[in-house]
Amino acid sequence: MKKFTPIRIVEELDKYIIGQDKAKRAVAIALRNRWRRQQVEGELQQEIMPNNIILIGPTGVGKTEIARRLSRLAKAPFIKVEASKFTEVGYVGRDVESMVRELMNIALNDVRTEMTNRVQVQAKVNARKRIVDILYPKNPLNPQDTEEEIKKKEDRYQRIRKKMETLFDTGELNNREVEISSQRRAPHIDLFSHTGTESFELPIGEIMAGIMPLKRSEKKKKVNVNEAYKLLVEEEAGKLVNPEIVKTEAKKRVEDNGIIFIDEIDKIAGNENRTGADVSRSGVQRDLLPIVEGSNVPTKYGIIDTSHILFIAAGAFTTSKPSDLIPELQGRFPIREELHSLSKDDLHKILLYPKNSLTKQYIALFKAENVKLRFNEEAVEEIANFAAKANVKMEDIGARRLHTIMNSLLDDHLFNMPDPKVKSVNITKTTVHNKLDKIIKNEDLSKYIL
Repeated sequence: MKKFTPIRIVEELDKYIIGQDKAKRAVAIALRNRWRRQQVEGELQQEIMPNNIILIGPTGVGKTEIARRLSRLAKAPFIKVEASKFTEVGYVGRDVESMVRELMNIALNDVRTEMTNRVQVQAKVNARKRIVDILYPKNPLNPQDTEEEIKKKEDRYQRIRKKMETLFDTGELNNREVEISSQRRAPHIDLFSHTGTESFELPIGEIMAGIMPLKRSEKKKKVNVNEAYKLLVEEEAGKLVNPEIVKTEAKKRVEDNGIIFIDEIDKIAGNENRTGADVSRSGVQRDLLPIVEGSNVPTKYGIIDTSHILFIAAGAFTTSKPSDLIPELQGRFPIREELHSLSKDDLHKILLYPKNSLTKQYIALFKAENVKLRFNEEAVEEIANFAAKANVKMEDIGARRLHTIMNSLLDDHLFNMPDPKVKSVNITKTTVHNKLDKIIKNEDLSKYIL
């Protein structure tokens, strides 16, 4: 993270997100400050709090994308949650602590995957040895054999074994059937929470899961050598990865580098003097407050300290404002940045310049069908123009409007491919106008298509 200065971070974000310079600057400073804190020695390090941020702006302007790209840049555990899905403690529904437990699960998967990749070479060596052992097992020695006889048998065994290894390496044994015993982790049954639903999520079940020993079941099955090798590589890799190291590293990443993106925070903003649903909204805010402030959340992998997790909240705030949040929670989000609605020029740039732009995505999709897709400059301008018009005429959904526009524009080709007669498709301004003009003008139709 040392090489990522705020300027570099913004440069990386610019590759995927058009405009919103103030918001990108704010998150870049917040990310860099976390690295700076870790360089501070002594007790002062624990006193430096993260720069939590509220991003204010309509849907589709880049709020989520900024947070997601930031986490990928930092290689940090990241989770997006919707504040409106939480309920106050004591009510049926998701409690706010569940987002920390989910973040820990994400970090565990990331660390386990990284460590598994590191041991792949050794895992393949071990799996290969097991396969050859199954194909040509070593017979027990006869106690009556002389030393010379034992040596002859050992030499013969090694010669045949090397031949089997060569046949395995060349793939000549791939279709031979073998019986393998693979160990599987028995599924954990949480007796303390409902299954198949998020509506009753208590941490006690996760805590008990961490205390109870792991159970593994052994299953024998017949498969071909190629399939057996894949299964045994996976199993051997699992043996080489120390679960305690995985847990410790994941916990450290969550506490030092975790990012929680809380969307729709405006939907839990409400006046405390109101009644009805607003009571629950204030309750969720009060449950959220200690986690943002820094508290210990129990998980089945241990206690997670949330003091240095970076929280990025976002909301449109069309019917409310940040000051409608309870004062204590407002104080925990000291940085507020407003993101502007996307103009026609912004939409035009979004179509062309990001590394993952929609035009590049569709060109790649067409290439999969051996069709060359081209957009001329005027066509791209016209697509942006129609998207801007649709956002004005209907609900403003920002850059998401481009997805519906592009899909409507290319719908016939996407449906008819592959077509041996079609090797290239050229999208011109006339093509765009002919395809989309009627849809935009037809109020009833546009509601469903765009």
